[in-house]
Amino acid sequence: MTSSTFYSQLAAQARSLVEGERDMIANMANISALLFNQMDDVNWAGFYLYKEDQLVLGPFQGQPACIRIPMGKGVCGTAAATNTVQRIEDVHQFEGHIACDAASNSEIVIPIVVNNQLIGVLDIDSPKLSRFTAEDEAGLCEIVGVLSRTLV
Repeated sequence: MTSSTFYSQLAAQARSLVEGERDMIANMANISALLFNQMDDVNWAGFYLYKEDQLVLGPFQGQPACIRIPMGKGVCGTAAATNTVQRIEDVHQFEGHIACDAASNSEIVIPIVVNNQLIGVLDIDSPKLSRFTAEDEAGLCEIVGVLSRTLV
């Protein structure tokens, strides 16, 4: 199966999970479970929510994680502060990386912005170096869009 077919199917599954549901936490919980269980070589998938000028742990699948991340710190805080996707091939080379799970070697973080307001970030970690590609980024951005449409 091609990457685009995989993400097209994953987005369709995400849409069916959140259709008609407005509860952000419930939708994030289902999407994190979907991603964790459907993606290969992933050891953490979940959300951090923007609260009180920091990121706070939200729904996730995987090992216990850092609860609070300051804006601009680590991969998640950088994505949130700069409103840019962070696709990191080797987290050990990322200055200021916050190691919640020593098994993680690569990471992708996608900001969630609704009506020009930061809601949080989608964070996915992998034990595999260079796990995330441009195709993963595009597909995951589409899934964040599916979630974002439930928040307006």
